[in-house]
Amino acid sequence: MKQLFSLILSTLLSFSVFSQDFEGKIIYQYSYKSKVPKVTDDDLLHAMGTTSEYFIKDGNYKSIPNGNTCLWSLYINKENKVYTKLSGVDAILWVDASKNDDKVLKAEINKSVTTIAGHLCDELVLKCRTGVQKIYFSSKVSVNVKLFEKHKYNNWYDILSRTNALPLKYIIENEQFIAEGTALAVIERKIADSTFALPIDTKLKRLN
Repeated sequence: MKQLFSLILSTLLSFSVFSQDFEGKIIYQYSYKSKVPKVTDDDLLHAMGTTSEYFIKDGNYKSIPNGNTCLWSLYINKENKVYTKLSGVDAILWVDASKNDDKVLKAEINKSVTTIAGHLCDELVLKCRTGVQKIYFSSKVSVNVKLFEKHKYNNWYDILSRTNALPLKYIIENEQFIAEGTALAVIERKIADSTFALPIDTKLKRLN
């Protein structure tokens, strides 16, 4: 169970670092392949969910998946912190987004690779110390890179500085898992500021 918890958290935080010029909601569909003994693909699927609703506005984002373990993940830009709520855990877990244990070793961009949610996408391939990340993006779903200059966690600023756009598909492979997320719908709309507020009087626990 401890292995599953650690893998869920690692997978979640890998998926929880998206941002925007774009304001609205994106619906993502996920798939997982575990590389950890005793943690199956289905374990990850049930824990993390098959889809999530992703809300973004003014440098803040929140992901709400339909899994059994991860309840939500929230990035508050002014604090530069990623907060995560897991079922069965009293405290809300958080990481300092200025810190990054990974490092990009090589990057390349391939033009007009695929179409996702009606958008023709380029592909960014990052060869990292921890594995390979592939990001598919369209300039029509743009991002304000300056809002995220301090967001180093999970190579996020490295990604934004090359794409200037919100990922519409991503494939993350490392020693623990292969995780894939694909946008099913991109919905531009106004999002309430209260969407990105932490619950009142909650216990917090730092992870990094």
